[in-house]
Amino acid sequence: MPRDCRPDPGPVLYVSCVAADQPEVSAWRPSVPGVVEVFHARFTEYAYPMHVHDAWTLLIVDDGAVRYDLDRHEHGTPRDTVTLLPPHVPHNGSPATPHGFRKRVLYLDGSRLSHDLIGPAVDQPDLRDPELRHHVGQLHRALARPGDELAAESGLVLVGERLRDHLRHRDPEPPRNDPLLARRLRELLDEHLTDGLTLTEAAALLHAHPAHLVRAFSTAYGIAPHRYLTSRRVGRARRLLLDGLAPGEVAVAAGFYDQAHLTRHFKKLVGVTPGRYRNDAWNKLSRGRAGA
Repeated sequence: MPRDCRPDPGPVLYVSCVAADQPEVSAWRPSVPGVVEVFHARFTEYAYPMHVHDAWTLLIVDDGAVRYDLDRHEHGTPRDTVTLLPPHVPHNGSPATPHGFRKRVLYLDGSRLSHDLIGPAVDQPDLRDPELRHHVGQLHRALARPGDELAAESGLVLVGERLRDHLRHRDPEPPRNDPLLARRLRELLDEHLTDGLTLTEAAALLHAHPAHLVRAFSTAYGIAPHRYLTSRRVGRARRLLLDGLAPGEVAVAAGFYDQAHLTRHFKKLVGVTPGRYRNDAWNKLSRGRAGA
């Protein structure tokens, strides 16, 4: 391992490489089925030689631009595109701007995109789709946050479906109303409020495709399954905090990965941190008792 690469101990393999005047790289293997690796990098001068991957390469560029050759044809990756490079097809890559580029990459296995799509991907690797790019960015953020695996899995399902639509030159499937399935998924999420449930597990239990589950639930309730689950957990956390439990205890009891995971979502939905919420409530209670 290069000397500037430091493994980060934890539930997933994570390697970060940062050094002065050198490329900045971070890579990890998330616990989300279908994602082989997440790779974030900033390069100023480095150029990739011709090489191949055994996984699908889903790439977005956040700054600068990349030029590359795929199947002896030159391509580029401006910031408004999503690039999908198929497995086993040689390609290279180099900065297309003087200050280099910053990119985020997902390597996906064949469970998300089948080999029959390799040909269409060679013909059309750069996809101009702002909504797809937005979803890919959201997926990266979810993959970087422990405890947001359901959000990442849901996002990956939608990204994979939209990629397949592009490569097969068909219009995205409109949301389908299936209130019974949506209700069954809601009940299932309620049953697993603390221990959690993956989208794959839910699909198997309800005998439905994961993408159909997400669409049916979102159509019926106006909220994605992972957001519903998070909202319910925050609601439970509020009650436990008012009961006097410390935020660290509440995080575990409400189904969050850790206290930081609780704090991030609690502040987003309530507007204050769990600690402040608890302290304000108990201060009001103390003043009330003193007044009595």
